[in-house]
Amino acid sequence: MTMWVFGYGSLVWNPGFEPVEKVIATLPGYARSFCMRSIHHRGTEEAPGLVLALDAHDGAACTGVALRVAEDQEAAVLDYLRERELISSAYIEEVLPLELMDGRRVEAVTYVVDPDHVQYCGGEPLETQAQIIAQAVGGRGPNTEYLYNTVAHLVELGIGDEDLEWLVGRVREIAG
Repeated sequence: MTMWVFGYGSLVWNPGFEPVEKVIATLPGYARSFCMRSIHHRGTEEAPGLVLALDAHDGAACTGVALRVAEDQEAAVLDYLRERELISSAYIEEVLPLELMDGRRVEAVTYVVDPDHVQYCGGEPLETQAQIIAQAVGGRGPNTEYLYNTVAHLVELGIGDEDLEWLVGRVREIAG
């Protein structure tokens, strides 16, 4: 079976591996949002940032990218992703069905938020999210960089997200 990975945030612009195929894809039943506190990569325990996660919602759908992994790299990529994405157990690794833009249907390794985890913060108002993102910095750099890179790459791919685009404008106002 071919291994696919679903990217909806930083995996879109920084997957950490070279995919052999990259296709726009939609994951039904989940919404992309800044619903996870980041205490490692984009914030600290003392001053958490926010990162995107997939939150289960009836009727929702998230558009991102499906990344096909080279067969001889599947084990190494999975190990890498688990080290990167499961650093604090706030994400749950699942294999979920994607609808590719070209009509194919595949199953992909996907990291969704655990709504029972202490880092989960779904439902925060966009203004609150903007205030946090504008100030947080973690081991992988400023939270602003994460937001700006993600939105720029989604826009480049033709994937619009009104909430994220609003956040970019507001965070730029706050951060100066």
